[in-house]
Amino acid sequence: MSEVVIKTRENGPLLVTGPIRLVDHNGNVYDVTGKDSVALCRCGHSSKKPFCDGSHRNCGFVAGETAPPPVAPS
Repeated sequence: MSEVVIKTRENGPLLVTGPIRLVDHNGNVYDVTGKDSVALCRCGHSSKKPFCDGSHRNCGFVAGETAPPPVAPS
C-alpha cells in the first residue's frame, strides 16, 4: 500500500496525496476514487468544501506555519 502524505501549502490548502478515504463529521463519504491527490480547504471560504476552490487567494487567508526542524541526537 502506498504512503499517504499531507502537505500544508503556504496560505493555501492541505494537499493530500496517496490512497485515502475521506469522511465528514456526519459519516458521509466523499468519492475520491481515481484521484492521486486532493486539496482540502483550510480557509473556510471554498464553495466546494471540503475541497479547495482557490478562494484562499481572495479572502486574505494567512497560514504559513512550519514544523520546527528536527533536533539532532546528542
